[in-house]
Parts: sequence; C-alpha cells; structure tokens
Amino acid sequence: ESLPPSDETPIVALLHQSLSRELSQQVARPFWVDTQTYDNYVDIRVLLPGEVMRVLAQRKRVYATNTHIFMIWMVGTSVILLLVSGVFLRNQIRPIQRLAEAAEEFGKGRNMPNFRPAGATEVRSAAASFIEMRDRIERQIEQRTTMLAGVSHDLRTPLTRLKLQLAMLPEGPEIEELNTDISEMEDMLDDYLAFARGYQGETATASELVPFLKQIHHDAERRWPKVQIRLTDELDRSVSIKSNAFRRCLNNLINNACSHAGMVHLGAKINETEDTVTIFVDDNGVGIPENRLEEVFRPFYRLDDARNAQTGGTGLGLAIARDVARGHGGDIVLSKSALGGLRAEITLPV
Repeated sequence: ESLPPSDETPIVALLHQSLSRELSQQVARPFWVDTQTYDNYVDIRVLLPGEVMRVLAQRKRVYATNTHIFMIWMVGTSVILLLVSGVFLRNQIRPIQRLAEAAEEFGKGRNMPNFRPAGATEVRSAAASFIEMRDRIERQIEQRTTMLAGVSHDLRTPLTRLKLQLAMLPEGPEIEELNTDISEMEDMLDDYLAFARGYQGETATASELVPFLKQIHHDAERRWPKVQIRLTDELDRSVSIKSNAFRRCLNNLINNACSHAGMVHLGAKINETEDTVTIFVDDNGVGIPENRLEEVFRPFYRLDDARNAQTGGTGLGLAIARDVARGHGGDIVLSKSALGGLRAEITLPV
C-alpha cells in the first residue's frame, strides 16, 4: 500500500505545519496528514513495511500537545485587547486634555469657543463645572468694570464743571495749581479703571515684536524728550498678545524707568529651550532694594525714597503691568540692571 497524494497546504496551516514537524522528528517515516476533512479529528497515516497505519486523533488532543500554539493564541489575543484598550483610553484621555487646554487658555486670557463637555460622565461633569466657573468669573469682572466705569463717569462730571469754571477765572498761580490737581485726579481715575478692568474685554492676536516695540520706543521718546531711550536686541518674532493691554503694560514699565533715570534701554530676546520670549526694560536710576522687589507689585504701594507726592502716580503701574503679563501666561520679574538701576523682565510664552 501507499500514502494518499499530498494535498495543498491548507489556508489555516498552523496545526498542519506543527503536526508535520513533530511527526518528522518522532516517527522518521513517510506520513500523510489531513487536518481539514473531519471537524473533530485529524487523519494521520504512516507508511510501514508493506502496509499503512492510519490513526484518527481527536483534534483537541492534537492542540493540547502543542503548547506553543496556545502561547501564540494567548499573545495574539493580548495584542488585540491592548489595541482595543489603547483606542478606548485615547478616546477617554482626549476630553481631559481638551479640558486642560481650555483651563490653560482661559488663564492666559484667551478663548476656546469650540470647547464642549465630552468623554466619560465624570469628565463631562468637570468640564461643565469649568464652563460655569469661567462664566461666573467673566460676569464678576464685567460687573466690577461696569460699576467702576459708572463711578468714573459720575466723578468726571463735577471735574469737568470745575475745569470749565476755572477756565473762566483770571489766570494765576492758584488757578494753575487747581488745574494740576484736577488733571492728577483724572489720571487717578484712569488708573483705577484700568486696574479694575485688567486685561479682559480684548482678544489676543498674533503681533510682530519688531514694529510693536518700535512704536513703544517712538511714543516713549516723544513723552520723555530729556531721557535717553534706546531700542536694543530687536527680535523678529511673532507672539500672541492683547495689543492695547500689553502696550499699557510696557508703557507703565518705561514710564516708571524714565521717571527715575536718565537712560533707559528696551529690548527683547528669546529662550529656545523654554520656548519663551523675554522683553526687558533697563535703567540707570537709583533702583529698588532687593527686599522690596516683590512688594512694589502690591496695589497702591509706593517707595518713599523712589516715589513721592511730587512724582505723581497712584502706585498701580506695576500692579497693572504684572496683571497684564500674567493674563498672557507670563510674568514680570525685577532685578538689578547692568546699567546700575532696575531691570524689569516680561516673560511670555511663544
């Protein structure tokens, strides 16, 4: 007798190849294997001298004798489960990342109009609470600004009447002093309102630093003709800022420097490792003691030896400047300048 002709390798050839390999090693005689004809059995035929031995083995026993097949199935199913779980976790983590981005953008004074609660129930609840908190903060700031704007408007009315009455009186030293006092009161009202408004109500846009700083430098030279103001270390870079608020921030720093120094340097530099831009204002004035570098940022705080009643101001300049800088996701740090006076550094994320 002889073995049946060999068929083509079946499509699912894992069992066929494994069994054939084991028979080749253990029997060392011609054989024939059929793993597809029967559902529950495997047909094995071995050629002996003058005859053919046929064995019908249960399929489950054949599988049991091949441990590596079980390992392959286990690893395969594990990989599939890992892929499914990875896709699931990615879909659950994405809403959390969106919530974190929305919180960070809100802290920088920017809006994410397309932000909506999504993901698991807990994440949706946290996102909804964040939206409610954001709306409450915005309403509170709007109400505070509206109230102070009303107070400012009411106070400007009698001040305007006083100015008209003074304009009708004969000129004299007393009249000039009264006009100076009224102008100072108007400046105070502007500072109070700017401090209360903060950096809200304006949308951040991409702005080129070079023309922006050149305009700041030009305005400062016109306002302080007796002070040597230089623009150094120009940086050709675009940053996202609220132009009006940030212009007020820089003007406050420059005005403080020009009030107490004869030389002021304005410039910018970039930190590639931290992906930030630093804008600095240096002066050669008397400076500020190191133990008071943080105190000067407190609202209405004035240094006796640096600012007095004759220099004007309300003590809100640095407080407004830091509020604007932090509203852009940055900060202001004061230190000793290489010119001998004070150095103010504004750090902004690119």
